[in-house]
Amino acid sequence: MERRFDVRLEELLEDAVLDKRIPEGMLKRLETFARPFATCLASSEMQRHVWEYISGLFSDVKRKNAETIAYFHDQDRQAMQKFIGQSPWDDRPLIAELVRQVGGEIGESDGVLVFDPSAFKKQGKGSVGVARQWCGRLGKIDNCQVGVYLGYVSREEHALVDVRLYLNEEWAKDHQRRKKCGVPRTIRFRTRHALCLEMLAEHGKTLPHVWIAGDDEMGRSSAFRRDLRGMNERYLLAVPSNTLVRDLQADPPQYAGRGRRPEVPFARADRWREALAEKVWTTIEVRDGSRGPISVQAVKTRVRAKTDRRRVGPEEVLVVLREVQDDGTMKHDYYLSNAPFETTLAEFARVAKAEHRIEECLERAKSEAGLAQYQVRNWIGWHHHQTLSFLATWFLTREQRRGKKAHASVDGADGSDDPCSIVIHPPRLRFAIFHPPQQHAPSATKRTCLCVPLEVA
Repeated sequence: MERRFDVRLEELLEDAVLDKRIPEGMLKRLETFARPFATCLASSEMQRHVWEYISGLFSDVKRKNAETIAYFHDQDRQAMQKFIGQSPWDDRPLIAELVRQVGGEIGESDGVLVFDPSAFKKQGKGSVGVARQWCGRLGKIDNCQVGVYLGYVSREEHALVDVRLYLNEEWAKDHQRRKKCGVPRTIRFRTRHALCLEMLAEHGKTLPHVWIAGDDEMGRSSAFRRDLRGMNERYLLAVPSNTLVRDLQADPPQYAGRGRRPEVPFARADRWREALAEKVWTTIEVRDGSRGPISVQAVKTRVRAKTDRRRVGPEEVLVVLREVQDDGTMKHDYYLSNAPFETTLAEFARVAKAEHRIEECLERAKSEAGLAQYQVRNWIGWHHHQTLSFLATWFLTREQRRGKKAHASVDGADGSDDPCSIVIHPPRLRFAIFHPPQQHAPSATKRTCLCVPLEVA
């Protein structure tokens, strides 16, 4: 495990002690939380299923899919399976409401929109979008589905807000498989970068932000960076270490007196970094940690990078961050940005760390809200499950924020008189977040309050 994740785990566990009063009123708050999303659907039955599915996603059932969640609520599985995998309800209004809430509650003017493709390893070829393609988690090409996720990060919190299922070109042209999995006719092949731009166009105005961030799969495309510049977006995108750049601040070779004046030759970003003197690095404290401040070292320079077509791109800022790992080795990350060169290294470091927050969002959604535990093969079922998992994760995030602010008073929400109120049965529910794995459970002699694995900002 990399040092930053190891340290992060320790921080999460240390911050996991919660006053016993915090869970009080949680079920009523969940009912209130689900109401604006449920009212996007037509029938009272579907509205009830929204609450039931969300509550089931962060329950303690082992596999969080339509069948097990139905049994969790003592129901026949067919109605829930139909709700997730067959009912043609539109999930986009629910996503729009989620985006509105996220932007309104944790939005900051200098927020960061982060794009992150994430793969789900799958067996067989029957599920929508499954193909042999790059799986970042495994670090190799494998049989998987790929979702391209949009997350929002501010100093307040971070949350997943939208996703697009990626269909590679072969899959998108396979009419038989498209029909079998119910892929809408309007869906055509789109690159992962195009899917990002689509989500940006849809949500960019609702989510206050200054920055676009993403991993090196996003940053390696000069066309994607060009498109972001065309949309007047400011980006800091990771790029591979072998990206070819020309240092515009280096002295060019001596002029021989004839012909064109020579320019600084292109070099790999990692080779450029290796030639730096130790004194040029600046140490930046990213945040406080349990063992003291967490810091990185950073350096920047003005460059031009080679484009996808081997041409010379416009001026950008190359930012390199390095961090000492547990084994004493140094980890280096490379970024390109169109921000003004005067942008501070501390700001570049903040945005770079925001990109890692989405990895935490995905991990939390998978571990606590069943993001990857679906058992649906068609287009509509995949999107329904993903959307409701986002909502479950967002509810947990709000509960965490509430817990930070309210170790004293507990405000059970009253929604019993609301005509859209959802009937719930509290005695049947047992939430996984209040029953952490045994290896993380505190000794009864050491702690007297609940231990809940929560994230911190």
